[in-house]
Amino acid sequence: MQNEREPAQGWQSNSWHATTILMVRKGGRTVIGGDGQVSLGQTIIKGNAKKVRRLAKCEVIGGFAGATADAFTLFERLEAKLEQYPGQLMRSCVELAKDWRTDRYLRRLEAMMLVADKHTGLVLSGTGDVLEPEGGIMGIGSGGMYALAAARALADTDLDAEEIVRRSMKIAGDICVYTNHSLVIESIGA
Repeated sequence: MQNEREPAQGWQSNSWHATTILMVRKGGRTVIGGDGQVSLGQTIIKGNAKKVRRLAKCEVIGGFAGATADAFTLFERLEAKLEQYPGQLMRSCVELAKDWRTDRYLRRLEAMMLVADKHTGLVLSGTGDVLEPEGGIMGIGSGGMYALAAARALADTDLDAEEIVRRSMKIAGDICVYTNHSLVIESIGA
């Protein structure tokens, strides 16, 4: 007999899996990279999705993991907060997180975001988290922990932030079946 708390057999075949997003802050520069794979069960639906983009008149970069429509809704809300609080990424993110946690509609959105401006890099989640990653490195999504581990291992080398992101995303793509090598990379800062 199936436990009511456990999903039914075969539930993964209808689940969307996608995304590795990595942020590295090093040498006054912040780089966010994301892969392009979107999968449904064991099938790759799309290989060149753009999950990293510029916001707020190109002053902020962000990447998302999770449901695409949900992430676009959150990006739109974040843009509105950035217009309301220009140049204040932290405050804008805290205000978005409050709305995300308390608004009945937004609470149902399933996504995570990495966002950065010249001064700050943050992780946002639907549980109200607004975190500044330790050491300036964070990964989210299906292959996020693989990319995070690789980036941490490369952080003390002479590589710049972009090269760390590229190499770490390659490693994640080699390990995680829900991550490919079609990358979109955006940077901000020095």
